[in-house]
Amino acid sequence: MPPTPLEFPEGGLRGWLTVIGGALITFCTFGVVQSFGVYQDYYTRVSLNEHTPSQISWIGSVQVFFVFAIGLPAGRLFDAGYFHHCVISGSLLYTFSIFMLSLVKPHHYYQNFLAQGVGMGIGMGLMFLPSLTVTTHYFRLKRSLAMGIVIAGSSIGGCVYPILLNNVFQTSAGFAWGVRAVAFLDMGMLLIGNLLMRTRLPPKKYQGNEGSRILKEVVTDVPYLIFMLGAFLLFWGIFVPFFYLQLYAAKHGVSPSFTKYSITIMNAASIFGRTVPNFLADYYVIIISGTVSAGLIFAMFGATSAGGVAAFGIFYGFFSGGVVSVVTPAASRFVTHADLSDLGIRIGLLSFTLAFSLLTGNPIAGTLLSPPAYKWSHPLIFAAVVVFAGALCNVLVWKAVAKRKGTKLI
Repeated sequence: MPPTPLEFPEGGLRGWLTVIGGALITFCTFGVVQSFGVYQDYYTRVSLNEHTPSQISWIGSVQVFFVFAIGLPAGRLFDAGYFHHCVISGSLLYTFSIFMLSLVKPHHYYQNFLAQGVGMGIGMGLMFLPSLTVTTHYFRLKRSLAMGIVIAGSSIGGCVYPILLNNVFQTSAGFAWGVRAVAFLDMGMLLIGNLLMRTRLPPKKYQGNEGSRILKEVVTDVPYLIFMLGAFLLFWGIFVPFFYLQLYAAKHGVSPSFTKYSITIMNAASIFGRTVPNFLADYYVIIISGTVSAGLIFAMFGATSAGGVAAFGIFYGFFSGGVVSVVTPAASRFVTHADLSDLGIRIGLLSFTLAFSLLTGNPIAGTLLSPPAYKWSHPLIFAAVVVFAGALCNVLVWKAVAKRKGTKLI
């Protein structure tokens, strides 16, 4: 007998409080990831200046790798009913690691790598995907909107952190107290987020080898595999400007008083990019936003003045935000089980796949940069080409998704 389709409240007080709690978690996790450009600039020019930009970008890349790679086991734990265990343990590890980051000594690369890349990354990974996935307990029709609001929390964090860090780094308080300020802010945010979020559905219990059977279905679903390839390519290049825009502006003589706001401008625009497009169909957003983002990466060549940096940051932040916010909701379009028993596996596999694109994309861009020559054309062309290829992959599976849903509007 086929399982009875689940009913969803499409919100309610508990549902929207969970969304707010999830947004607070992404504020502290992916918001920090999107602010790594501040650290990239500071490390490259000050505290780790004996290392290349590629070597420094490994700190941020390993961090974001763990955010997504830990998503696979965290997703399984979430399905098994260990949501709060994941989020609380992740909160504790993240908080401990960021305080350790404030204690690192200049020119001690391994300390930054362990505290920021490994410790904070694993803590974020335990929190990020469960906090995003828990919204599926309350929403089906409004799922893309709810997830978009949760992910938009990261954009707000990406606005706050660069302003805070850049301004404190330039004072006598320096790096240590800039990081501690972030740590104290995050402690409060994580506490509130943990208190607000609640699960609604019972843990998924697979009978016999049902879990293995569902996994086999997913890994043999050709349209979904093409979708994952497209997502891999999109995420391989989409964050290159987030890592390198502030350094790019600084190296092109843009005023330091304006340069420190470049990442904030981009993240502010991505708030709208991660919410407004979610009123539309997921696949329209991925294809259009991915194609436009690829073109805009070429436009970064013109961001050599304050006006150019601002214009690029606004447009790229908006369209890249559309890509980032709908990739996970788009994965739910491939679900074939009425009880959503394959959703967790699909999102977990997608997250694990994206981890490797995020691990390698920015270091590749840093290597192509070839300092001290700083050949900016190389990393920007790489990023633009792979983002466009990712959008093209989604065009290829467009009809398959429409057929699966039984509608032309996807």
